[in-house]
Amino acid sequence: MPAMQKIDAQQIDAIFFDVGNTLFMPHPSMAEVCRHVLQQFGYSVTDEEMQKGLIAADRYYEERYRSDDSFWANEKDASQLWVDMYGVFLKEVGIDGDRNLMGRALYDYFGHGDRWRTFPDVVPVFKRLKAEGYRLALISNWDARLAKLCFDMGLDRYLEAVISSAMVGLIKPDPHIFDVALERLGVAPDRSIHIGDHYYADVLGARSVGIHPVLIQRFWSSEHRPDCPVVKDLYGLLDLLELEAQ
Repeated sequence: MPAMQKIDAQQIDAIFFDVGNTLFMPHPSMAEVCRHVLQQFGYSVTDEEMQKGLIAADRYYEERYRSDDSFWANEKDASQLWVDMYGVFLKEVGIDGDRNLMGRALYDYFGHGDRWRTFPDVVPVFKRLKAEGYRLALISNWDARLAKLCFDMGLDRYLEAVISSAMVGLIKPDPHIFDVALERLGVAPDRSIHIGDHYYADVLGARSVGIHPVLIQRFWSSEHRPDCPVVKDLYGLLDLLELEAQ
């Protein structure tokens, strides 16, 4: 991992955040959510089967994302992705029930804020940044329910804008979704930071419009050496800005 690069805090007005693996995690866990939905339909799986199914679903998502990420650009396709991904999970664990119906149930389940939790560092860091006068907003490849989730979770009090790809019809790393965010806040790109967990979507996307990118890696270390600051949590963002946590 490269040496930490400092960012001049006096030259930053706004900070944009990705959501998945940056701010939110499923509650209590993806495995437990899947188990709960399966139980509603009268099915159960072993821990080993659950793990195999989740790995298959993750693989399916990454392959879809790499081949054609346009599903994030509208609500219909974004919701269908969830259904299809859960169908892959069900097939892997050997369940032959109505996969579309169960996939839709999973999608609906994740439409409520109590199905998600923020990572423990999120609210303390948001409070610290707001106290310093930074303007905060979200830019995420997410379905149209993101603003409601933020409201349900009490994050709306910190945010000036919540921009989901399905609502604006644009997908990271398309520079235009970052342009939308900059326009909403009325800030210059070189006075902004964007932090997210995906190098392709977040780092390259932000850099394409002149926003300072920061890569967050909560669960893994990159095999290459990213050409941008890398942090393991949002407290690392405070370190970049040379702010002390409170």
